[in-house]
Amino acid sequence: MALFGSDTEKQVKKESAQQEPAWKNAGLKPGTQIFRINKFKVEKWPLEDYGKFYNGDSYIVLHTYKKDPSSEELCYDVHFWIGKYSTADEYGTAAYKTVELDTFLEDKPIQHREVQGQESDLFKSYFEFFTIMKGGCDTGFRRVGPDGYKMRLFHIVGERKQISVTQVPFKKGNLNSEDVFVIDCGLRIYQFNGETANKDEKFRATMYVNQIKGERMGKPRLDILEEKSISPSHRFYKLLPEGQSKEKEEPVENEQEMHKVSDNSGKMEILEISKGSLDRSNLKSGDVFLVNSPKHLFVWIGKDASIHERRSCMGFAHKFLANKPNPFVPVTVIKQGQHSKDFEDAF
Repeated sequence: MALFGSDTEKQVKKESAQQEPAWKNAGLKPGTQIFRINKFKVEKWPLEDYGKFYNGDSYIVLHTYKKDPSSEELCYDVHFWIGKYSTADEYGTAAYKTVELDTFLEDKPIQHREVQGQESDLFKSYFEFFTIMKGGCDTGFRRVGPDGYKMRLFHIVGERKQISVTQVPFKKGNLNSEDVFVIDCGLRIYQFNGETANKDEKFRATMYVNQIKGERMGKPRLDILEEKSISPSHRFYKLLPEGQSKEKEEPVENEQEMHKVSDNSGKMEILEISKGSLDRSNLKSGDVFLVNSPKHLFVWIGKDASIHERRSCMGFAHKFLANKPNPFVPVTVIKQGQHSKDFEDAF
């Protein structure tokens, strides 16, 4: 333990990170790169599947950008995304490998945790279509034959560039008049435009289904249906069995509060600084702070924080959120001197 946090220990971690084949060419130029966790291994996610996530898997997403277009300096955000049915082993590996990628990139990235259904706007902004599908990524849908294709129902919601596509249970009661839905039958695709769906959803949904058509062998047929123009006996409705999923409640919001993670007393403690409001002047460079806004938790690491305070930041965040009304909010780890618009907006 004597070497923990030393230059020697950092070099050992860096050399270990350099042995990970997936990190080759990671973060060399602006853009987004995605990796999936498979049996404790990091796999590069196919480019054609960027924006598609399976709820049984965990992923790492690296976004590289230039803060100043005239500069050669690269900046990074690295997210690990946890699917609803991802195993503890998978998301534990994703969290560990995210830290490893941070080390590989010289501790420059801002780290984020994303949980399915409560992703940050920053995370979703990387993708033209942010799509969540059931199963694991070994479930293949590209090869479509005339028989045996399992039909799927997708719910499309959002405005302008923030369009989310989520696979929902294949039941008639899951349709509504406010949004757009797609039934994917393999060689036939139906786009159902709810009566009051907005024009952005309709337009983007058509872009999405045309993208599916372009990727799929067999040239599927597309039918665009307006709810107000079809009868209750239309064949579209007959495809869906009766029933409705349990309605999801809107995520609750957490209270604004700030806590300090400190070992000044000789043992690690999480100490309350404020409740009900946030004041940036309370942040001190000698410690780690948990800055909790209603929909986002930030872990702020002071430049003079001790090694023991810094080494388990995400662990502190998980422990802190465990008993909160909404423990699944996005988590961002930001070091003193780094810039995050979401963090600035929290105050």
